[in-house]
Amino acid sequence: MDKKIATKFISEKIVPKVGAFSNEPHLKALRDGMSLTMPLLIIGSLFLIIANFPINGYLTFMANTFGKNWTSVPNMVINATFNLIGVVADVGIAYQMAKYRKVDPITASIVAFAAFMLTIPLITSKGVVSIPLGPLGSSGLFTAIIIGLGITELYCYLVRKKFTIKMPSTVPPAVSNSFSAILPGSVVLIIVWVFTLLIDMTPYKTIPNMISALIARPLTGIGTSFWGAFIAELLVSLLWICGIHGAAVVGGVLQPIWLAAMTQNAVALTEGKPLPHIITLQFFDQFVRLGGCGATLSLAILILFMAKSANLKSLGKIITGPSLFNINEPIIFGVPIVMNFMLAIPFIVAPLMNVILAYLSMKFGVVHKPIGVSVPFTTPILLSGFLATGSISGAVLQFVEVIVDGLIYYPFLKVFDKHNTEFN
Repeated sequence: MDKKIATKFISEKIVPKVGAFSNEPHLKALRDGMSLTMPLLIIGSLFLIIANFPINGYLTFMANTFGKNWTSVPNMVINATFNLIGVVADVGIAYQMAKYRKVDPITASIVAFAAFMLTIPLITSKGVVSIPLGPLGSSGLFTAIIIGLGITELYCYLVRKKFTIKMPSTVPPAVSNSFSAILPGSVVLIIVWVFTLLIDMTPYKTIPNMISALIARPLTGIGTSFWGAFIAELLVSLLWICGIHGAAVVGGVLQPIWLAAMTQNAVALTEGKPLPHIITLQFFDQFVRLGGCGATLSLAILILFMAKSANLKSLGKIITGPSLFNINEPIIFGVPIVMNFMLAIPFIVAPLMNVILAYLSMKFGVVHKPIGVSVPFTTPILLSGFLATGSISGAVLQFVEVIVDGLIYYPFLKVFDKHNTEFN
């Protein structure tokens, strides 16, 4: 009876509210817009590996063959990808925001791009004006998010209020949309321009400096801390138990912080500086969620080789393959783990233990920090650990974590398996 009451409370009170939060237009625009940065990050990561492949013989061969400055060639692609994620995020977020507001997304994203560029302080040297790359990349990511969401929201509001130049119906839509953007686009750009001039009178001097000091640094400090990672992963597991895609909800808020930390590590690596962050997107994808959220790879292996109940034995043949590629929806909904309070404890504890093991081993130098390579989350363990850290220590850490996770899941699986056997 207690279980039924708890399940009813979760399904009727919690799930609708969290579902509404995850479908909030600004959060959806942020999540979907940020996803446009992933192709650039993956391409840049390939060249990051080429320039920093962790085998001395390879590096020596490349230096002897192409000269000691050979890394400057792949670094050209790295600069063209990692140092543009702010621009891509701004355009992508604005595009998605306008779509949700049913306003022409192309013109809205163009205006947002112009507004973003208006915040970038130009560099003048010997009469030549240039645009610095830094604010266009990870350091400008929070500026891009604020412009992409806030300025686009204002632009869409003005368009919906008909503050536009109305063209005759005979005019082609592309031309009509362009003219419709003139008045609202002018208003938002004037606002950003005036704000830029006002900030120049303060100690911050530029909008990116102000956002970095007041927003980016505090949020990054929280999001890339041990307790920030611990609480984030706890929320992910709790939401999944309720049947809500926890990684999508939590990641929608924190992914920009983890992506920025990832790119900062990548830039530090190319510049030969110490890596500044342990907590990045790869920290979660490659060292916490082994097999998917809840670190269920160990559970899948245990079910495949040790389950005695008929339904779990047949399920083990289906779920193990996807789990090797960190796809665990078959486990979550097939075992199931959703609303299954027998497996809720290890589903929460295992990834939290991984957070502790990974963080401490990286903090004390036993395992290399993530080097900023955007390893696809579907990459199997051992290989993903090696690529993410540029060291065999990353693969060893994953192997140890799978064993620890298995020890956590084992006693609970035995009870659940026995329950299934008796029930059948």
